[in-house]
Amino acid sequence: MVKAVRLLKLGAADYITKPFEIESLLEKTRSLTAAAAAECQGAQFGVSPAMRRLEAALVKLGPAGSNVLITGEQGVGKESLAVALHRRRYADSSRPFIALNCGAIAESALAAELFGQEKPGAGGTARVRKGAFELAHGGTLFLDEVGDVPHSLQGSLLRVIQERRVIRLGGEMRVPVDLRIVCAAERDLRQRVERGEFREDLYYYINVVALHVPPLRERKEDILWLAQRFLEQEAAGRRGETKLLSARAERLMLEYPWPGNVRELRSAIERACLLGPDGALQPEALFEELPPAFDSKSETLDEHLRIFERQYITRVLAMHEGHGRITRTAATLGISRKNLWERMRRLGIAASGDA
Repeated sequence: MVKAVRLLKLGAADYITKPFEIESLLEKTRSLTAAAAAECQGAQFGVSPAMRRLEAALVKLGPAGSNVLITGEQGVGKESLAVALHRRRYADSSRPFIALNCGAIAESALAAELFGQEKPGAGGTARVRKGAFELAHGGTLFLDEVGDVPHSLQGSLLRVIQERRVIRLGGEMRVPVDLRIVCAAERDLRQRVERGEFREDLYYYINVVALHVPPLRERKEDILWLAQRFLEQEAAGRRGETKLLSARAERLMLEYPWPGNVRELRSAIERACLLGPDGALQPEALFEELPPAFDSKSETLDEHLRIFERQYITRVLAMHEGHGRITRTAATLGISRKNLWERMRRLGIAASGDA
């Protein structure tokens, strides 16, 4: 019993005492593996440990109204994360989600886009154009590339975030707004603060909770999982059968660095589904130009099996986070720890997280 307690502390899911009935052991094993599979199936953004931690954070942050800052490279899915936060908090789909890319709007027009504008109209009436803050009232305002807000506007932005009241350009009335503010930045805002390009007080107001989305090249476990989701979405949109990826295509997708991240992967899958030939999708359908280092010869049976073995072990590893991860993964796979380590080394799978 002492050993069982110690193993539970190390991450074991359950234990069974001797002597035991075989049927009891099988039932317990089925329930544990089914729960793990259901957890993996319920993933929204990926099966890698990093994305599972992000999803766990969303569950905690959902009901709260705290300001959130999401950082990550272009194309990693920062807006998708903001939308998920919005849906976690507001079950009512009628609540507004307003997204504004601060880096895509000219400085002269950004103030009106944020705060709205009033202009005198005929008969002394004012023509009112609501800004993003008013449009997002009762819901969520997502400010993408917030680091690109000009220094001259940062004071006004800070005041609205602090007071939750906005004054339209050309107007005098303070309009109350009730909303959640989620900001996103591609680069480290802290460095901009240190260079004097971004107000420190504004940084602290928008950075109550920080979420970082890693680039796709740092979470290879998610590549084939995301590709499968995109293939299924394409099939559903065209009411056809879900296309398959060849072993060559999978191998290249795992080796390719994906500088455009999830956005580039989605585009590659969409292009392949539209223009690719019948049968399993080959690398030529995914990429306009194959990376020069990629060997384009047809895969052998050993290469095909290696791809699927790597994919399966990576997926099971993603289901077991925390202490005892290797032990629990080996148990799920029905092999020894030593055997799992050898396979991981041979397949080039990094042992991230606690072993």
